[in-house]
Amino acid sequence: MEGGGQKRRLEYWCVALRFSLLLYVGNEVSAQIRYSIPEEVKQGYAVGNIAKDLGLDISALGERGFRIVSGAEDAFFQVNQNNGILYVHKIIDREELCDGDRACFINLKIVVENPLEIHYVSVEITDINDNSPIFPEKEQQLEIAEHTPTGTRFQIHAARDPDLGINSIRAYKVTSNDHFEIDVRQSDEDKTPFLVLKTSLDREQKIKHNVVLTALDGGIPERSGTLNITIIVLDINDNRPVFKQDTYNIRIQENVSIGTVVIVINATDTDEGSNSEVEYSLGKTQRSKVYDIFELVSLTGEIRVKGEVDFEDTEMYKLDVQASDKGQPPLTAQCRVIIKIIDVNDNKPHIEVTSLSNLVSEDSKPGTVISLISVSDRDSGMNGKVLCSLAGHLPFELKPSFQDNMYSLVTKQHLNRELVSEYDITITATDCGEPPLSTLKSLSVQISDVNDNSPEFSQNPFELYLVENNAPGASIFSVSASDKDLNENAAISYRIIRGKGSQSDMASFLNINSDNGDISALKSFDFETLKTFQFQVVATDSGSPSLSSNVTVNVFILDQNDNAPAILYPVSTNGSAEGVEEIPRNVNAGHLVTKVRAYDADIGYNGWLLFSLQEVTDHNLFALDRYTGQIRTLRSFTETDEAEHKLVILVKDNGNVSLSATATVIINAVEPKEAFAASDVKSAVKDEEENSVTFYLIITLGSVSALFLISIIVLIVMQCSKDPEYSSKSLQDVNYDGTLCHSIQYRSGDKRYMLVGPRMSIGSTIVPGSNGNTLVLPEHRRRASGEPKAPNSDWRYSASLRAGMQSSVHMEESSVMQGAQGVLVQNWPTVSSAAGDAEGGEVSPPMGAGVDSNSWHFRYGAGGPGAPPQHLKPGEVPPEAFIIPGSPAIISIRQQGGEDDKSDFITFGKKEEAKKKKKKKKEKKDKKDKGKDDDE
Repeated sequence: MEGGGQKRRLEYWCVALRFSLLLYVGNEVSAQIRYSIPEEVKQGYAVGNIAKDLGLDISALGERGFRIVSGAEDAFFQVNQNNGILYVHKIIDREELCDGDRACFINLKIVVENPLEIHYVSVEITDINDNSPIFPEKEQQLEIAEHTPTGTRFQIHAARDPDLGINSIRAYKVTSNDHFEIDVRQSDEDKTPFLVLKTSLDREQKIKHNVVLTALDGGIPERSGTLNITIIVLDINDNRPVFKQDTYNIRIQENVSIGTVVIVINATDTDEGSNSEVEYSLGKTQRSKVYDIFELVSLTGEIRVKGEVDFEDTEMYKLDVQASDKGQPPLTAQCRVIIKIIDVNDNKPHIEVTSLSNLVSEDSKPGTVISLISVSDRDSGMNGKVLCSLAGHLPFELKPSFQDNMYSLVTKQHLNRELVSEYDITITATDCGEPPLSTLKSLSVQISDVNDNSPEFSQNPFELYLVENNAPGASIFSVSASDKDLNENAAISYRIIRGKGSQSDMASFLNINSDNGDISALKSFDFETLKTFQFQVVATDSGSPSLSSNVTVNVFILDQNDNAPAILYPVSTNGSAEGVEEIPRNVNAGHLVTKVRAYDADIGYNGWLLFSLQEVTDHNLFALDRYTGQIRTLRSFTETDEAEHKLVILVKDNGNVSLSATATVIINAVEPKEAFAASDVKSAVKDEEENSVTFYLIITLGSVSALFLISIIVLIVMQCSKDPEYSSKSLQDVNYDGTLCHSIQYRSGDKRYMLVGPRMSIGSTIVPGSNGNTLVLPEHRRRASGEPKAPNSDWRYSASLRAGMQSSVHMEESSVMQGAQGVLVQNWPTVSSAAGDAEGGEVSPPMGAGVDSNSWHFRYGAGGPGAPPQHLKPGEVPPEAFIIPGSPAIISIRQQGGEDDKSDFITFGKKEEAKKKKKKKKEKKDKKDKGKDDDE
């Protein structure tokens, strides 16, 4: 036992020394690591520390996924992720694992991730003497004729020992006898024993001889096997069969059909009769697989295919054929048939995915490794050479590794999840055989989202038309944005950009739901104080870092009839709408007694005031103008008429729900002398009032004239820069500040005039005879070239306007209604009262324009329609209530005529004066021309 233990320790020392040499040579020659262990070691046997030999950090092995990824079905080895040691997981039998006498290796692939690394480890399995020599049969019988010459050799069944090297069969020995000795034929592959006849046999002396053949191996301890040989002495058959050659070499392709004749072996015997008849048989020492693949016809010597021939299983077969005659005793001869298998491309390539990252970020850089691919083909030569490719146009590519048949799947360009969120990658492996065989492998790669898209609004800016007097806290609008990203990167929250707390910052009175974008107002808006404002909404996603975008919301406040008319005159000292007027009794019919002045802060129809008599003492004596509020006498006074008359005037607007106010006027009819005295007192007061009014008129006239000149310059510049084929000129809306509210445009491309007002789209037009808004010229007014003519002299003032040139002309913006799809429809306003002096006036539209004469009314003045009434003394006239004679730019019509482009501006109050100036200039020019002619 002690000797056996010492031998075992000596064997381990030899293994360790060999392992060290292998490590040294492996490190010098290639990147592979090689270990060597004996077979049959116990489970848990430590092969080596891979992590230490590779220089890996042992503490990070678990995090980096340190593992074996070899494709073998039986895992003979495992690695310990705690210390990096490679240990035996299953008992290894070298003879079962590796068939043959060549070196036995197990190749392992070791993968470490983060970063991804792959290492190759080769473990050599060394042989130990764990098998005894074994004969194919326990007994063998030989028939030897007598008088057989000495030295004759008889082949004996060779013993087989699966072990290698010194552990395989070393020698044969036979039991001591007088006639036989053993001789061994040594070859590269095996040792074949022959029984050699030392002395002649004599059948008459002994018919049967028994000897024991022992096979010994060279292991420590030595193992052996025995064969009992029985020799029967026969009569003489002195000629043996003879083969044409000792060795036959044959080449056949794999996968040949069963029953195919490989070769026909023929041996001849010169004897006669039964001694010359030859039978063939396969030697008993063949590998068991040979008997499964091939068969030998004993009578003909044909070797046929019996089973499936596979090059990948065995590349070459060696058959020992024996020929025996039928003599007594029979004589034999042996030959060897070597059959080499030719490889055929009958195996498809195999694709193995070593490591795969199923989820790839869309911001991955080109060259990022997605997977490691290994391919193999069991065929040899060109049939086993494999090429890999990707199907389709994908942002991926295969890069070959330094080791054959290894590839890395990497990105070749930037990815975009919003365009493609998932890729189905098909890898094609094709060998170089004829015909080539291929294999497909599909991989699915998901693209993970990165916050690279900002929220987007459907439009920018938004326009909100909000009716005034909205309910505080109620929703007034909603904005919505979309984000192409996913999950939290697409979760959008909304907020309003707040200002610095100034009074003009309306965002402080708004609130927005951060989840759905609903906007609510915290206060009620008043059109008379605020007509438009804007604010900005920011949409921010929940990505990291977050992205945002903003949108502007333009808010337009729409007017409601929420203001009752205010009586400006008459107003008593205590503030009530009541006044006393004195007129002489001798006035004629049509005498202007007084004028009721009223004001409405609303605009359009809501601010259009109508006057009516609610109460009067004598209906036949006084009349009230419905539109101007003027009170005139219908007839002369008579003796029977009362001296005092009470008139109650109702002033109401034209809103959907009309609002009204009343004024009381008491008219006293007095004698002419008293009337003149009262008139002198009033004229003194009126002179003082007119002085202040004149000052306001001068300021207003200067401002309007400056605006008019600026507008003319802007129109000229725009006309020069516009395309002559399609031009459109208009005066701009001035946002309810009391200047021009509407303008008429002519578009030569459409051959029509257009009315453009505040909040009207440029495409809106006025059609005569309908409720639309298109102003079209009659056919007889159009030139042959399609261009409009200049307006004729029929565009004049109405009689009432000429009668009261000192009256005030108010331009007032009309009401606005909401049309389909957010289009604004502008309605024409009508004439309202023009507060003026003793005589009023009204403005009529141009004749022949296809518009009702009562369909326009205008307002000028420093304060807009939304301005509150001024605090005036009784009988005082507000400055904006006076006419501005010759006020410019009320209506403008421009003709486009190419080189003869001329612009005619029609202004109320200055048309006649312009004609006179033009006539004077013409006369001066004629005089100059005449003077020149006289000089000549």
